[in-house]
Amino acid sequence: MTRERIDLLVRNAGELVTVAGGSARPRRGREMAEIGLIQDGAVAVKDGRILAVGKTAEVMDRVKVDENTTVIDAAGKVVLPGLVDPHTHVVFAGSREYELEMKIGGVGYLEILARGGGILDTVRATRAAGREELIATGLKYLGQMLVQGTTTAEAKSGYGLTLADEVKTLEVIRELAQRQPVDLVPTFLGAHAIPPEYKDDPEGYVDLVVDEMLPAVAREGLAEFCDVFCEEGVFSVEQTRRILARARDLGLKLKLHADEIVSLGGAELAAELGATSADHLVQVSEEGIRRLSGSRTVAVLLPATTFCLMGSKYAPAREMIEQGVAVALASDFNPGSSPVNSLQIVMGIACRQLKMKPAEVITAVTINAAHAIGRAAEVGSLEPGKKADLVIFDAPTYRYLMYRFGTNLVQTVVKSGRIVVGG
Repeated sequence: MTRERIDLLVRNAGELVTVAGGSARPRRGREMAEIGLIQDGAVAVKDGRILAVGKTAEVMDRVKVDENTTVIDAAGKVVLPGLVDPHTHVVFAGSREYELEMKIGGVGYLEILARGGGILDTVRATRAAGREELIATGLKYLGQMLVQGTTTAEAKSGYGLTLADEVKTLEVIRELAQRQPVDLVPTFLGAHAIPPEYKDDPEGYVDLVVDEMLPAVAREGLAEFCDVFCEEGVFSVEQTRRILARARDLGLKLKLHADEIVSLGGAELAAELGATSADHLVQVSEEGIRRLSGSRTVAVLLPATTFCLMGSKYAPAREMIEQGVAVALASDFNPGSSPVNSLQIVMGIACRQLKMKPAEVITAVTINAAHAIGRAAEVGSLEPGKKADLVIFDAPTYRYLMYRFGTNLVQTVVKSGRIVVGG
């Protein structure tokens, strides 16, 4: 047998977690605990793609290692697919640390928004910021994500709320995608809040989103997805339906901020419209869970948000998994409700508060997260032909990642076959 020369070899991994076999559809129920664990595992890479995966001896028999091959010995380490964060608001200006005391004092998320704070505070700062400022802060935040193992992420607009500022944000996301290693999937979230100039005319703002913003975004190819914050005091179910129907007609795929604070029927709407994901779902109804279980919509849960908002109720992950809903996890990184951009922290919270098992958590931040942004054919698992995105953790077992909650255990990050962190 002719051995094929390779560019990179990761070998002798204490635990190699492939999460293989889930590219065609997201994992559900008991499948979420099937993570393809290989002891003494290896991954061979050529031209930025995975060539072979398996036991070290088996992979070595198939490939040719020469003086130009980079070899990483991962003995005693855990190797995972690059982590995928399917819900972030990574482009914004300013910060909102002053809200911490308000939350400690019992002021709720929607009350802060009603006072003109929250999202609207960040809108003011983002509108005032120039492109280079937004690019600089975006590079900083994405760099923080990369060193903690995130190699693919969704990035939303939503802090502009004018046509010019939403376009500015999406153009910044496009620029960021070209200037650093993390792959970005752009989402238009013009319907993130009702801006102050439309506070007495919310339908007028919906008209602006539908008639001007969406056509411009679609015409310029600035976004792949359209999202709406479907919530009491923000956008109603019918307003959300109207916006997403227009987005779908323009060729955008759909997402929803659904049932986060009040159970409005966002999960049901997501399933009805065939949305790629429904996110948050803290207050999802039994009917919403049932509808999601019978759909291809991925439930993206954001436990760091509940933690940062000091909420007592978390999304019912166990019930969702047991009823066959495809569950993913994300950071919801933003300047207010979740200033957390570490998926490792999210993983630790998911075990402790969502009662997800460590193997389920791994699935939720890899292949299911990739499905939540339409990237499962390219990333989210270690399989031949996929992008060579992988993370080596200084950990004896995959369970240790959740056990050592709050510690960055990343030793090396490989993106498209190139070492971008450590080495």
